[in-house]
Amino acid sequence: MLRLLLVEDNVADARLAIEALRECTVATHVTVVSDGLQALAYLRREGQNAKVALPDLVLLDLNLPKKDGREVLVAIKADEALKHLPVIIFSSSDADQDVLFAYRHGASSYLIKPHALDSYFSLLQECITFWGTRVRLPVR
Repeated sequence: MLRLLLVEDNVADARLAIEALRECTVATHVTVVSDGLQALAYLRREGQNAKVALPDLVLLDLNLPKKDGREVLVAIKADEALKHLPVIIFSSSDADQDVLFAYRHGASSYLIKPHALDSYFSLLQECITFWGTRVRLPVR
């Protein structure tokens, strides 16, 4: 089972992602956090997250409250215990500077959220199928 941390502040987008992943052929356990501080606390296993398992994959929105996705990406890649995690940016921004920033700071890929529901579902399902079946992830 692929463990996914979804970092998404938009409740509707989080629900769509969960629904899309329910229909995916790859079994996925999804944990959702809604801001950058929660994401880092989860990944660093702080407080109530002390016993959580690290995810296999992080799906990260850029525009988040408290600590934005750019800061979260930089923090993940600067942390020796976390930098091996694949981080996929999943954002509505198609700005060249956001794409360049993400790749310069270690993002594994950059996906732009489609507006059409069927495209949104298929993009997420294709992404998770790729990471869940074609990619060799680090041993837990």
